[in-house]
Amino acid sequence: MTDHVHDLRSVREATDRLLTAVEKLDNAALTEESLLPGWSRGHILAHLARNADALVNVFEGRPMYESAEARDQDIERDAGRPLEEHLADLRDSGARFLATTEPDQDWSRTVELRNGVTDLAANVPFRRWVEVELHHVDLNIGYELSDLPDEFADREITFLADRWSGRPEVPPTALATGDGRGWRTGSAGDPAVTVSGTPTGLLAWLAGRGDKGASLTTSGGPLPELPPL
Repeated sequence: MTDHVHDLRSVREATDRLLTAVEKLDNAALTEESLLPGWSRGHILAHLARNADALVNVFEGRPMYESAEARDQDIERDAGRPLEEHLADLRDSGARFLATTEPDQDWSRTVELRNGVTDLAANVPFRRWVEVELHHVDLNIGYELSDLPDEFADREITFLADRWSGRPEVPPTALATGDGRGWRTGSAGDPAVTVSGTPTGLLAWLAGRGDKGASLTTSGGPLPELPPL
């Protein structure tokens, strides 16, 4: 089983890095575009805070979000707040999430996320770690995909490769790094395409970020087009 204690510690560390970086911004910087189309930096910070509260709901057996519409409305409502309000909300919502993980509980139980997705409770801390790390990059304030912890990058590649496994619109694909590591993704069957590159390059492609595969090399066919996350 996933080591949720380790992942919760990683969430704390990643959140601290994020807060330290965001504290250096000003109100004007929050209105500027992020790396996510249609979202300002304020939208990302609002999403991160509301995601923490949504995962509290998951742990406590409630729907993750009231509805997709309510989720989007909450982000729009909070995006334009001043820096100090964003920082306070990030700290407080993050603390609420961590507090919900502290009581003794069955970490092997199945919990429900969005859109009918289910997972083990033990995997939820890693999902929160993903949110904090990738959206820190999305803020476009100097934290790059290449700055992500190596362990995180490897695990996120594994997670995303599994996410795209079994998808009929993605051809059977082998992923490889120069140091001999490999993954498999896409529909069933022997891999028709091999995609090679650095872990950062593979992660960028799988997550739809950075150069989105421009630094990768392929054999057996073109670089597969992945569905949006």
